[in-house]
Amino acid sequence: MLMNKFQWARLSRISLALSVALGSAGAIAQSTTGSIFGQAPVAEGETVQAKSTSGLTREVAVDAQGRYSIGSLPLGTYTVALMQGGKAVDSRNNVTLQVGSGTEVSFAAASAAATSLGSVTVSANALPAIDVTSVDARTVITSEQLAKLPLSRSAEAIALLAPGVVPGYSGFKSGTTGGSLVSFSGSSVSENAYYLNGFNTTDPLSGFGGISLPYGAIDQQEILSGGYGAAYGRSDGGVISQSGKRGTNEWHFGAQVQWTPASLEGVSPGSYYVTGSDAGNIYRRYSDNKSWTTTESAYVGGPLIKDKLFFFAAVEESKNVGNSVGSVTSSYNTNYEYHDPKWYSKIDWNITDNNILELTGASQKTSYKGNLYDYDYATNTTGGLNSYDTSTKNSADVYVAKFTSYITDDLTLTALYGKQKMTYFSDTPGYDPTQMYIDDPENQNPAITGGNNIVNSQTVLTANDPSHRATTNNLRLDLSWKIGDHTITGGIDNLNSHDIDDGQTADAWDYGFGDPATAISDSPFVAAPNTGAGGETGYYVSHYLYSTAASVRVKQRAQYIEDSWQVDDRWLVKIGLRNDQFTNYNPNGEAFLRMTKPQWAPRLGFSWDVNGDSTLKVYGNAGRYYLAMPASVALRAAAGSLYTNEYYTYTGIDGNGNPTGVTQLASATGGAVSANNEYGQSPDAKTVAASNIQSEYQDEYLLGFTQQINPDYVWGMKAQVRKLRNILDDICDTGTITDKATSLGYDVDPSTLNGCYLSNPGRSNTYRIPDPAGGYYNVSVSADDFGMPKAKRSYYGLETFFEHPFDGKWQAKVDYVFSRSYGDTEGQVRSDIGQTDVSATVDWDFGKLMENSNGLLANDRKHQLKIYGSWQAAPEWMLSANIAILSGTPKTCLGFYGADESNPVGYGSYYHYCGGVASPPGAAGREPWQHIVSLSAEYRPMWADQKLGFNVMIYNALGESVPTATYVQYGSSTALDTNYNKVTYFSQPRYVRFGINYDF
Repeated sequence: MLMNKFQWARLSRISLALSVALGSAGAIAQSTTGSIFGQAPVAEGETVQAKSTSGLTREVAVDAQGRYSIGSLPLGTYTVALMQGGKAVDSRNNVTLQVGSGTEVSFAAASAAATSLGSVTVSANALPAIDVTSVDARTVITSEQLAKLPLSRSAEAIALLAPGVVPGYSGFKSGTTGGSLVSFSGSSVSENAYYLNGFNTTDPLSGFGGISLPYGAIDQQEILSGGYGAAYGRSDGGVISQSGKRGTNEWHFGAQVQWTPASLEGVSPGSYYVTGSDAGNIYRRYSDNKSWTTTESAYVGGPLIKDKLFFFAAVEESKNVGNSVGSVTSSYNTNYEYHDPKWYSKIDWNITDNNILELTGASQKTSYKGNLYDYDYATNTTGGLNSYDTSTKNSADVYVAKFTSYITDDLTLTALYGKQKMTYFSDTPGYDPTQMYIDDPENQNPAITGGNNIVNSQTVLTANDPSHRATTNNLRLDLSWKIGDHTITGGIDNLNSHDIDDGQTADAWDYGFGDPATAISDSPFVAAPNTGAGGETGYYVSHYLYSTAASVRVKQRAQYIEDSWQVDDRWLVKIGLRNDQFTNYNPNGEAFLRMTKPQWAPRLGFSWDVNGDSTLKVYGNAGRYYLAMPASVALRAAAGSLYTNEYYTYTGIDGNGNPTGVTQLASATGGAVSANNEYGQSPDAKTVAASNIQSEYQDEYLLGFTQQINPDYVWGMKAQVRKLRNILDDICDTGTITDKATSLGYDVDPSTLNGCYLSNPGRSNTYRIPDPAGGYYNVSVSADDFGMPKAKRSYYGLETFFEHPFDGKWQAKVDYVFSRSYGDTEGQVRSDIGQTDVSATVDWDFGKLMENSNGLLANDRKHQLKIYGSWQAAPEWMLSANIAILSGTPKTCLGFYGADESNPVGYGSYYHYCGGVASPPGAAGREPWQHIVSLSAEYRPMWADQKLGFNVMIYNALGESVPTATYVQYGSSTALDTNYNKVTYFSQPRYVRFGINYDF
């Protein structure tokens, strides 16, 4: 319908008021604050005052155009008053800020003459539904929503509510918390950044997750899925930023108990062999697995000194007890127990109204212990105690201090310093140094075993250093200065991390099977099985040794500047520039990766308030994002790792699974071989990486609109494009490097070359090769020399959403994404084979491994439909739902090389061929669709003044549990890998959670 003149004039003033939201630039920088802005009648000496429930008071003048802005405000609830002559003539109560955003509060001209007016409550849906000051893709989930929605209690589960965010490979887990990981818009799971109250808590070892708050201590979680400003860096995936609760002038406390019983758990179907001689036989049974979980939590918060000093604290303890039956190749029934305690505390000191000090402490720990019992698959029975599993105790403690000074109304300084301490303790009572681990016993010669796998009591393949620990410190300085229609924000972002006593060792017999007349490996050469006694039918075994041990550090520096320019009443432009510097050091303190030349990352965004009334916004964004290398890269690349196999044939197997009657097979070295030349030697720091190496970086483009259909409904669409422009991984084709050096006339000793070199695959790389006479040769090797394609990862996504904000009765949001993620590299890790070696994946090691590598990538989800919402069915009853319908991920088939199924570079069944036919990623089909419907209900009786709540949540109410990952190695036509296409992971089956909570 048409607007009358008064409505149009009022909305035009609101649009004009949006221009002063520039004061929120500092809030966006660290994403722990918000801002208030708006329009007021022009009068002499007029000001606007904002006072929080914690006593903080800020007062600013209204400018000549009737605009005001109060930026960098701590999150919370405010009363905003229009002041004339020192008296409030109009006010708004219960104005709640949203992290990283501006909240509009305007005053009508008629209020100018008022002398005494009652306050008016401003409810959330009365605020403008569209924030025309934002140019990025963000989702903010508040504590109120978290209390209603049926979700798992983790930062990643919350992040999955955002469009374009999908579950990562099921086998990838957070290094600190053990939780699942997520992928943002086609990026790998290691490319995300985590923040807690503005401090970077990202896992410093591999980038696998970050610590998070107790669930009840989360005030707001911000999920940035694209287009973020220059203040953010070191991520080309997404950002998960949590802001914790704080104390106010009223004391509040509460407690909650939750219980997930084993009796109401769903069950995943069993996994079966589908190929080879074992086809149809059970691989792993899940029906005997049961577990229960209890979670207790409590919080308290209030004033220590009214209006000055405030305190908030929360604790949470989760205990998970159950059993898990292993596969037929490791047939133990493990009784396990997890403990996951967390705590959080925060002190806020309003030194003055212009100076605030915030102190944060947080801790997250996880411990595991388990007992392994014999399990008989034939009778489905559990026997006696076999051994004890490796017990672990991981912890992360964070301490952060943040100081904010409102130097003037237009100048704000923020300083943050924090430290994170992490420990990774493991104890392996089941480790028996007298017994070697038996790997792949299903490949033992059945003529010897009678078809029954022969193993021993050794259940541990790898052992960790129990003294392993890590530290991170983060310093941020941000200065925001408003000059007319510009707000210029700049600062530094420095991060240092140390990885101490990090390492693993492994010692095993690894049984294999292949074509008896074909060499096991061509490079490095290992002779065919039939050249040794007992190998006539293709059976062989290798002695596998692996060892890494190191203490390393990483230094990261960044500077940024950003201008938020309100061009006119309808156009907002944000122009930013960030410069990152990354340096990784080896155990001797020598830099082996020094990427400190200017790495300019421009960010450009715009917002167009089309109608001038905040009912239709068109926005766009373009930016470049650089990704740093975590500490773990040094373990394989720069610390001197041992990774060898020594091959034998055998004529017997003893009762402990050890081969007998062994004959050593001929090899290139006469003994143990390493496909990557990893024989334990420490490489020269100057030769570890290409001398012209550059960081991984990605370009991203967004274009979208958001429209208010009426005061109750909003919809919009967004297109997102991501292009990976540079990748950092290792190249291990030292033969080609040697050949190129020789062609240039250089005298090169191949034995002096490293096993692999950190490089920019798909580009020309220059390597320092030792000159026998002293010094180095500079040898440039192109992608064509290596026989490699250009590195490519492209993501295209189109999102549309429809939303009804909570109006006191109901709230709902429907979000659909159509996307495609394809190329020849997933990123830092590789999901289809579960490889967690950051920037040291199988990809790019040799050119032949990259043939036919262009296809659908592991995190591709073509269709994503997400629906969530809540309904206040009655004053005492709240019903909620969370639905996710996702298409399956692509499947891959990896086999031996070429039509003749050879093994030219010694990697076995890791080539993009399947049965001698080219097989790009995704050619083997897709995993099934997932339909996850979760429901919850809460009852808050009036007789308890609604302070007491009883709730129940059903996760995956449909009980569906479908495959999410399958074994991808095909083997060869003459020696089919019996594991191929078996299910390795299923989606989470149904569980039911009951809860009782009390909030005062």
